[in-house]
Amino acid sequence: MKQTHKPRFTPLQITVHVAGWFPLVRLVVEYFTQHLTANPVQALEQHTGIQALIFLLLSLSCTPLASIFGWKELTQRRKALGNYGFLYAALHVLAFFVIDYGLNLEAVWLDIRNKPYIIIGATAFLMLLPLAFTSFKYWQKRLGKNWKRLHRLVYIISPLVVVHFLLTIKGNFLRLYGNFTQPLLYGGVVLILLLVRIKKIKLALLGLRGRIEAWRNAMHLPIKLRKQKQDIQ
Repeated sequence: MKQTHKPRFTPLQITVHVAGWFPLVRLVVEYFTQHLTANPVQALEQHTGIQALIFLLLSLSCTPLASIFGWKELTQRRKALGNYGFLYAALHVLAFFVIDYGLNLEAVWLDIRNKPYIIIGATAFLMLLPLAFTSFKYWQKRLGKNWKRLHRLVYIISPLVVVHFLLTIKGNFLRLYGNFTQPLLYGGVVLILLLVRIKKIKLALLGLRGRIEAWRNAMHLPIKLRKQKQDIQ
């Protein structure tokens, strides 16, 4: 008998890594070809920040989607998505401190009073650091149950990043003046991803999945019976 070998890389795994590196490659090309808008530093900060949030949310969505839809491979891609989120968060911070402020911490400190989003963003990034550092299997085994407790910080980090994004928008949120659509959409996604982790909601979704699967099986059963009768005849 011929032995069947599993492919080294799955389609989902390839998709995750291509999607992880493509925004960075595009940013580098646009930066050096001077196609990164009239304010390239601001564009770098905005793009890397949004990409960090996107990958953070994708990582956060893996566990609930895997349990609801039964797609177990999603949990295997959670770490890679989270690491890409950290990569873009680190690039976002570097663009802010190194390129924008030229490592002038005094200037940053003076701006903190008028820009509270700096404190919120820095807090989220500092909380993200131990998650990225302990994302390897070595730390997962060494920390044991504490590893899961530590990585639950993502439930706090995600809302903080959304608030950070919201405060960077020029305008007045209370007076609905400004382009707040994008951060509010991301905030809605964060809220949904946190809600589906509540036990009652998760069980309800799993029950719905079971009913859908039962309905699909019931629909396919007559077709199978007809085929069996034809085979017998």
